[in-house]
Amino acid sequence: MEMIGLREIRKKKKYSQLKVAMDLSISREALSYYENGRRSPDTDMLVKLSQYFNVSIDYLILGKEFEKK
Repeated sequence: MEMIGLREIRKKKKYSQLKVAMDLSISREALSYYENGRRSPDTDMLVKLSQYFNVSIDYLILGKEFEKK
């Protein structure tokens, strides 16, 4: 699954893939794969990404916050 919000928040903060990857101790390729849906991050990485960007996991995946019905 493509992580729409991950790419969106990274670009909004003007961070390169390399910067984020280095800060999180992963490869730039892994981050690119997450953004493009070629690979899915495990739960631990989702939490790290969420904390790093200070957004919810819902936002990272869907590009919007969870809405209660």
